[in-house]
Amino acid sequence: MAIEVRKKDGESGNSVLYSFTRKVKRSGILKEVRKRKYHTRTTSRIKRRSSAIHREQKKADIERQKKLGLI
Repeated sequence: MAIEVRKKDGESGNSVLYSFTRKVKRSGILKEVRKRKYHTRTTSRIKRRSSAIHREQKKADIERQKKLGLI
């Protein structure tokens, strides 16, 4: 989906640039790009579960080290 603007005879560069930006805004490309910018894929259930188990083990290990005075 390429946007193309051709320069007409006697048209200045600024007006060509202005018409290009106007076409880009109307096409909705910028809106779509901004929407996709921070999109993250959903992780699998197994990966989320293993990550949660790892976090809990780390938390328990830190608490144990605090009780022993190592931290």
